[in-house]
Amino acid sequence: MGRSTAPTPRPTPRPTPRKGPRIGLALAGGGPLGAIYEIGALCALEETLVGLDLNALDGYIGVSAGSFIAAGLANGISARRMCRAFIENDRDAGFEISPTAFIHPAWGEYLQRLASVPTLVAQAGLRYAFKGRSLLSAFERLGRALPTGVFSNAPLEAQMRRVFEVDGRSNDFRRLRRHLIIVATDLDSGESAPFGLPGWDHVPISQAVRASAALPGLFPPVKIGRRHYVDGALKKTLHARVLLEQGVDLLLCLNPLVPFDATHSPQHRVLSSGDERIPHLVDGGLPVVLSQTFRSLIHSRLELGMKGYETSHPDTDIVLFEPDQRDPELFLANIFSYSQRRVVAEHAYQQTRADLRSRRSTLGTVLARHGVSIDHAVLDDPSRRLVSRRLPPRTRGARALKRLEEVLNDLERALPAAPAGRHA
Repeated sequence: MGRSTAPTPRPTPRPTPRKGPRIGLALAGGGPLGAIYEIGALCALEETLVGLDLNALDGYIGVSAGSFIAAGLANGISARRMCRAFIENDRDAGFEISPTAFIHPAWGEYLQRLASVPTLVAQAGLRYAFKGRSLLSAFERLGRALPTGVFSNAPLEAQMRRVFEVDGRSNDFRRLRRHLIIVATDLDSGESAPFGLPGWDHVPISQAVRASAALPGLFPPVKIGRRHYVDGALKKTLHARVLLEQGVDLLLCLNPLVPFDATHSPQHRVLSSGDERIPHLVDGGLPVVLSQTFRSLIHSRLELGMKGYETSHPDTDIVLFEPDQRDPELFLANIFSYSQRRVVAEHAYQQTRADLRSRRSTLGTVLARHGVSIDHAVLDDPSRRLVSRRLPPRTRGARALKRLEEVLNDLERALPAAPAGRHA
């Protein structure tokens, strides 16, 4: 079944769930800057949605980079505090997750694989000389000497363990006041590993996050018990069904990775980080093509999953927040770069606010069913910023056009949604 065989101490009973509508949060992956996008978006939701406490929801599920954010929220760390610590490097935030934790070379993996080279070379020679194998077939065994990951995720786990083990927090799923699920993938079986559910909840949260974010090729698989685990996104993008089956009434979903629609981007062209014009994605070379391919695969699975959720759980309202597919800023941001984290977080914050404004009528109706309302004064305040560095302000004419576009989008969404009205 892929479960660790470690002894399981008796769990501490969780508090009785609160009365009223049950609200859950599902966070997808997307690398370090995917986490940064989610922090920015959550900060926008946190300050705009009245009656929604992101640290007091009925359930959290996190996949890959989203697992780190979900674990922080379930431990009582606000999105704003995560922004101060992770994006602004504010030591007064009370904890620190250093960006260098993601890019520590996997020296142990390198040495282990290097030590196996003499044996593998000898085996390849024997296969060629005495077993009649072709030279190419014999030397395929040398592929076993290649490292399974470039970077080590052990430093990240160590930092998270320190954050979660302070007073008032916990690195134990069973001692959390909120229900948290971190999903990884069993490398040998390909099955999902829902850490946090009964039978899976004895694994430390920091170790589950490390496994969920172990993207193959980038990080080595994580050994837990007798099994090896890798990125939870290999199986599904959100894994939201786990929360839906526990009976939430409103499910908020965040997905940071979307394919880029270059045909509808401003002036039908893409801006690179060096302000170079790229008229077609193919002109961006292999990295851009691979990024678009990966995003398209991830997003197509998400779309199928969302349709399935609406069919299987028609009584649950599901609200998805994700980047605008016409936005080149997030598509061109290097998802493993940290120099852009303040810009990306600010951009995600402002874009989520714009999304809320453009959908305020339909979202307002859906959220009101669960005791949540939109603070329109906060949402319409043009001076609000996430990080301290101010972005260049828009001209008065540009602000007016943007506001008109938001109103028209809101009206367009509201009209067809009026008679139906169950999912957003």
